[in-house]
Amino acid sequence: MRTKTRFIRRAALTGLFALCASSMASAQTATPSNGLGQAWPNAADVSASPNWHVYVFVMNGVKYVQVNDLNGTVHAAVAVVNNATAVLPMGVDSQNVTTAPTAATNSSTQTVYSDATTTVTATPKSDGTMMFSAMSCPAGCTGGG
Repeated sequence: MRTKTRFIRRAALTGLFALCASSMASAQTATPSNGLGQAWPNAADVSASPNWHVYVFVMNGVKYVQVNDLNGTVHAAVAVVNNATAVLPMGVDSQNVTTAPTAATNSSTQTVYSDATTTVTATPKSDGTMMFSAMSCPAGCTGGG
């Protein structure tokens, strides 16, 4: 009887260790699902520009892209799902975010984020504010927006 109890205990502990190890591994590689709107979220900075911090969050199949300046101020955020992009009402430049594919650009436009399906650019406006353009490109983004 003792041998059987010992066997069950060892099997349970082995299973628990395996579960913990797999949970830790997936937690380290998974995109975070919380922290959106924070100045310094606990997420990797995936910015394509040294002038910005960009954080990506994924929840329930929706990708959220947040753009902060170097001081941590949230400037803009967008949601991307099924090749559609929507502006989120957050950030000091939320009124200056467009999802139109023909957004105005100039020589100062810089790509702040780009992945296989989404590109976000920042363009300084003459009044000192920033214009952000976010586009979903189902055929694949090429980095320039």
